[in-house]
Amino acid sequence: MEPININHYLLLSAILFCIGVAGVLFRRNAIIIFMCIELMLNSVNLLLTAFSNQHNDASGQVFVIFIMAVAAAEVAVGLAILVMIYRNVKSTDIDVLNKLKW
Repeated sequence: MEPININHYLLLSAILFCIGVAGVLFRRNAIIIFMCIELMLNSVNLLLTAFSNQHNDASGQVFVIFIMAVAAAEVAVGLAILVMIYRNVKSTDIDVLNKLKW
């Protein structure tokens, strides 16, 4: 059985990031867009952890912890904003949010 090398992590991270970008570009639901942004952040975290492990340096893994903390705060604020928008507009569709313009 062949060991998992950095190329496997690169491929998986690239696939996850491309799925996230496609979700942000083609979906109209704000909650799904937030989930796709989180998927892109997690793919970058996976890559940082893989490179940190390959170079025997823990600083990349510490940086991943900080990214996850910022992403959790982003999700909390984003979901609070989405709840308030849903209460006013009764939809999470991005196209419907044009009504909020002046």
